[in-house]
Amino acid sequence: MTRGVRAARFVAAAVLPAESAVGVCLVAGVPVPGVLLAGAETVVLAALVLETVVLGRLWRAGRRRGAGRRAATVAALRTVVPVPVRRLVVHELRAVHSLGLWVLRRRHAVPEGTLAAPYTGPQTAMMYGLVFVSVVETVMLALLIPWPAVHRILLVLDVYGVLLVLALHAACVTRPHVVGADGSLRIRYGALFDLRVPAASIAAARVERRFPEGRLVRLNPDGVLDLSVGGQTTVTVELTAATGFVRPLGGRGQAVAVRFHADDPRAAVAALTRARTAPSPTRDPPG
Repeated sequence: MTRGVRAARFVAAAVLPAESAVGVCLVAGVPVPGVLLAGAETVVLAALVLETVVLGRLWRAGRRRGAGRRAATVAALRTVVPVPVRRLVVHELRAVHSLGLWVLRRRHAVPEGTLAAPYTGPQTAMMYGLVFVSVVETVMLALLIPWPAVHRILLVLDVYGVLLVLALHAACVTRPHVVGADGSLRIRYGALFDLRVPAASIAAARVERRFPEGRLVRLNPDGVLDLSVGGQTTVTVELTAATGFVRPLGGRGQAVAVRFHADDPRAAVAALTRARTAPSPTRDPPG
């Protein structure tokens, strides 16, 4: 069973992206040699058979342990499909959903009475710049490259790239940070990162501009988590205890403080401070 699961994981992580590449060629109208296409489809068919056999065994094992049909199916899929693959698929689906919200000018999970803290300011120009560069690249390559088949492939890839950039930006616009009326905090970056911090876990908050180096999500040796936008953070939140978080591809960590960017850091810190220092309501003494 262990070997079968490992083989199925390899299929999900390697064979399916290769099939996607063949699909791009077909959508672009590029003639794929019959031998290559037949070989690719044979490999994919064998991969699907392997996936089905392994999933079936895992599902039956879960049922024998007393799990329901849905629970056994979910457990089997989680065992076979690697976490990064699952999370990437979920990220893309949420990004596509965010495009619809963006067009309708709606926001995701911002209840009434809460403060939405946008954070897209430092990256907006860069995002639209990437879109512009992609369009210019498509036009220039169409003029310079004499092969129509290559044009079609690049057109499909460029359209996908433009949609991906727009979807990422739309996810960031429609999923801002949220400060709850009770002083809780939800820190997000599009559909890639989501951290909920209860009000009781926040010790202090302050405006502090920093320019951390490295990736979007970075955990420093001192336990401080940086979630930077455009290479900067503007708000620092100290926590009462180490809080767990999940990285975009599924890795986990513990942070004792969080630094993130907000376009209006003073408003975010004021909302957090006001909620934490507000007097609790008391009943009037009996007359």
